[in-house]
Amino acid sequence: MNEKQCKSVVDEIFMEIFEQKCLLSLEEVLSEFAFDIKLPNKVIDAVTGVETWASSINSNKYITQENMEKYDEYKGWMRPKKEISSLDEIIKLWNKINYTTTERVYDSINVSKSDTIYNCENVYRSQDCRKSKNVIFTDGCGDSEYVIACQRSSNCSYCIRVDDSGSCSNSYNVICSAKISNSFFIQDSNSLHECMFCSHISNRRYCIANMQFEKEEYFAIKGQVIKWITSQFAQ
Repeated sequence: MNEKQCKSVVDEIFMEIFEQKCLLSLEEVLSEFAFDIKLPNKVIDAVTGVETWASSINSNKYITQENMEKYDEYKGWMRPKKEISSLDEIIKLWNKINYTTTERVYDSINVSKSDTIYNCENVYRSQDCRKSKNVIFTDGCGDSEYVIACQRSSNCSYCIRVDDSGSCSNSYNVICSAKISNSFFIQDSNSLHECMFCSHISNRRYCIANMQFEKEEYFAIKGQVIKWITSQFAQ
């Protein structure tokens, strides 16, 4: 997934949530929304010297999944048996073949700068994602699509900053909640539609700060909130 494709997905998500395109660059999207999310980091392939991306950076040597497989086909990773005289010798022998594999992508297409990706399509700078599509700056999502800066969540679509939640759509900044749609700033709640700044409530719509509003009142305030949110991004 190249940067142009990535920005197109970002714009589509913004249109669904805020009814306008994103005015930020990709680097600004990363800084604004994914500042606290664990993402793959740039490291160097010890075989080719080319940059690659790894979810773990506690290794001395890295090798891409592609290069690891090529080496296995060309030469193989097994070594001839030899006498071992000490534990130090074992460690030295192990270090010769102990590369940390990077950019582990399985049964997926159009994935870049990512690691541990399974059955996904269109993924950019993300890790630990499964059966998802159009995923950007995300750590740990499953069965989701069109998400930015989400963590440990599943069955979400058109969401930004959704953490530890499930079955959310067209929403921004949701924490530890489920069945949230068209909502902003929600925590520890369930089955909310068109709500904002709510916590610890369920089965509601048109609520703001846990207060019930009429539909017309709610949308008048929501328009102001969207202007406030998007003005923060433009600064």
